[in-house]
Amino acid sequence: MASQPLRLAEEYGPSPGESELAVNPFDGLPFSSRYYELLEQRHTLPIWAARFTFLEQLESNPTGVVLVSGEPGSGKSTQIPQWCAEFVLARGFQKGQVTVTQPYPLAARSLALRVADEMDLTLGHEVGYSIPQEDCTGPNTLLRFCWDRLLLQEVASTRGTGVWGVLVLDEAQERSVASDSLQGLLQDARLENLPGDLRVVVVTDPALEPKLRAFWGNPPIVHIPREAGERPSPIYRDTIPPDRVEAACQAVLELCRKEAPGDVLVYLPSEEEISLCCESLSREVESLPLQRLPPRVLPLHPDCGQAVQAVYEDMDARKVVVTHWLADFSFSLPSIQHVIDSGLELRSVYNPRIRAEFQVLRPISKCQAEARRLRARGFPPGSCLCLYPKSFLELEAPPLPQPRVCEENLSSLVLLLKRRQIAEPGECHFLDQPAPEALMQALEDLDYLAALDDDGDLSDLGIILSEFPLAPELAKALLASCEFDCVDEMLTLAAMLTAAPGFTRPPLSAEEAALRRALEHTDGDHSSLIQVYEAFIQSGADEAWCQARGLNWAALCQAHKLRRELLELMQRIELPLSLPAFGSEQNRRDLQKALVSGYFLKVARDTDGTGNYLLLTHKHVAQLSSYCCYRSRRAPARPPPWVLYHNFTISKDNCLSIVSEIEPQMLVELAPPYFLSNLPPSESRDLLNQLREGMADSSAGSESSSVQEFRDPCVLQ
Repeated sequence: MASQPLRLAEEYGPSPGESELAVNPFDGLPFSSRYYELLEQRHTLPIWAARFTFLEQLESNPTGVVLVSGEPGSGKSTQIPQWCAEFVLARGFQKGQVTVTQPYPLAARSLALRVADEMDLTLGHEVGYSIPQEDCTGPNTLLRFCWDRLLLQEVASTRGTGVWGVLVLDEAQERSVASDSLQGLLQDARLENLPGDLRVVVVTDPALEPKLRAFWGNPPIVHIPREAGERPSPIYRDTIPPDRVEAACQAVLELCRKEAPGDVLVYLPSEEEISLCCESLSREVESLPLQRLPPRVLPLHPDCGQAVQAVYEDMDARKVVVTHWLADFSFSLPSIQHVIDSGLELRSVYNPRIRAEFQVLRPISKCQAEARRLRARGFPPGSCLCLYPKSFLELEAPPLPQPRVCEENLSSLVLLLKRRQIAEPGECHFLDQPAPEALMQALEDLDYLAALDDDGDLSDLGIILSEFPLAPELAKALLASCEFDCVDEMLTLAAMLTAAPGFTRPPLSAEEAALRRALEHTDGDHSSLIQVYEAFIQSGADEAWCQARGLNWAALCQAHKLRRELLELMQRIELPLSLPAFGSEQNRRDLQKALVSGYFLKVARDTDGTGNYLLLTHKHVAQLSSYCCYRSRRAPARPPPWVLYHNFTISKDNCLSIVSEIEPQMLVELAPPYFLSNLPPSESRDLLNQLREGMADSSAGSESSSVQEFRDPCVLQ
C-alpha cells in the first residue's frame, strides 16, 4: 500500500519530452506548459529531497502523526499540501479530504492561489480556501487552505474530526491560539482512538521541534535539508535609532542609490509605522537619480486584503516590501536580497484581571530574528541590516515567539471548548498552559452572559452564542436585539465592530474632517458606525468615497460580507428578525438595551465631569479616544456621565474606544444582579445599588418582567 501514493506522485508529473499527453489525475485534463515550468522550480526546493521520506511516513506511521521541521523558505507550505493530496487520491478518498491551516487569512488565500497554479488546477474547484467572509471552495474541492481560527470553530461545533483524510497544521511556531488549541483537541481525539483514520501533519520551524516532539509523544520527524545558498552576516547598529521609521527609510534609500540588485524587505513593529514608512519612501524614491525605474513600495499587513498579491507580481522595478511580524514565517518571497530589521514588534496583550489590552512594544524572539535574516540568503548572499546592537537580542529576546494563548482574551476559546463538552478547559492539552486567572476570568464572563448553566456546562443560550463568529458579548447583544426589535441595526453594528471599527487615523485635511463630521451621530460612536455603513452602501461601495473620508474600503467591504453571513446564520437558526427603524427614538432606546445586555461588563462613569472615566469592574481611569465623536464636536458639552465602550486599551494614553452614552437605570435593569453585587467598592456601585433598591420598591414593571423572561433562552428560539 505504501508504494501506491508514491508511484502516483511520480507518474503525474513527467517532463514534456516523456509524455506530451500526460493527464492531471485530479481533473483529468492534460498538463499545461506552465505546469512543467513550475515543476522544475519545485525540484530545486530543499524540501524536494524529503519527499519520499514524508510520503512513506504518512502512509506507514501507526500513530497517524508526522512532524515536518524546516527553515522558512524551504517549500514546506506549498509542497506538503500537494503531497497530502496525492496521498488521499491514491487511497481512493473522494472530496474535501485535505485541510491545511494557516495562522493568517492572507496566507491561506495566497497559498491557495500558488498551489492551484503549481498543481495546474482551478482555484475554487479542486483547490480552494476558507477565510472570514470568503469561502472559495466547491463540491469537488480536495485540498482546502483554511484560517486556523475558522477550523477551530468547525471542530468545536461538530462531533469527531469531520471528513478530513489529512489535516496539516502549518506554521505551528507562530503559536496562534487556534493552532495550539487544535493540537490539544486532536491530541485528545488521538488518545481516544476516534475512528476515521485521520492523518495529522504538524509543520514547524526547527526551533519548536523539541517541544512538539514531546507533546505528540515522539512521532516520526521529517527533517528538511537546509536551503542551498550562503547566509548573510547581520550588520548591527551601535545604538537603537530614536526614529525607527526614518532609519529604515534612509537604509532603503541608501540601497537604492547603490543600485544593489534584488528586492528589499523592511520589518517595522506596527501597521502605523508601516504606513508612515510607505508614505515617506513613496515620496523620496521619485526624486532619486536612478538608471532604472524607481522602486515600488508595497505594504504587507492584515488590512491589505487581496492587494497583498502585488508582492508576488513580476515587475521591472525593484520592490520594497514593508511589513511586520506577519511575514516572519509566512509569505516566502524568493526575490528578496536585502532585509532591514527593527528587531521589535507591537502586540496586544490581554490582562484578565482588569479586562484590558496592553499595547506592548517588545523585542522579537531569537527564532524570528533568524527567520528574518534567512530571507536574504542566496548566491551571493544578500544583506541584513539590524537597527539595533547585537547585545539587544542576546540579552532581551526570548528564544521563541510568545504563545498567544497566554496573551489573548480566552472567552471565545472557552466557549468553544465547552461546546466540545470539555468540562474544565484547564484540563485541555495545550503546548503551554494558559494562566489559571485567564481561564477563570473567561468562565466568569461567560457565566455573567448566561452562557453557562448551574453545572458549569453550556446553557441553551451558550450553544447559540457559540455558533456566531463573534466575541461572546457581541453575540449576546445580537441575540438580545431579537427581544428589543432592533435586529437590523444590531446586525450592521456587529459587522462593523468586528471588521471595520471606524476611523483609525487623524483627518489629513480640513475637508476630510468636515466629511467625517457629517457621518457622526449624536447618540455616540455605535450609531455613528451604523451611519457610516449605510452611507457606504448608498455610495455604491465606492472606494473613492471611502478615501475622501479616511475610511478603509476593504474593511467596509468585509463588514458588508459579514453582515450578510450573520443574517443567513440567524435565519438558519430561525431567530426573529425586525424591520429597519434606525433614527427613531424608540429604536435608539432599543439599541441601547441590546448593547447593555451584552456589554454591561464594559461600562464607565465620569467621576469629575471632565472626561476622567472610572471603569466599573476595576479602578482604572481612562479617557475617551481621540476618534470618539464626543471629543470631535466643535462645541463639546459636558462629557456623558455614563458610557458603554467596546475596547479599553492601556497604552501611552489609556483610552476607551467606540463609546456611547447609556442610562444607569438601563444597566440596573439588564445586568445580572449578582454582577452588580460583585463590583468592587466605589461611588459608582453605590449609585447603582441605590437605583436598584428604588426600582425594587416601586414594584417590578412590565419592562423588568420582559427582561427577566429574556434570561430563559427558550424565548430566543
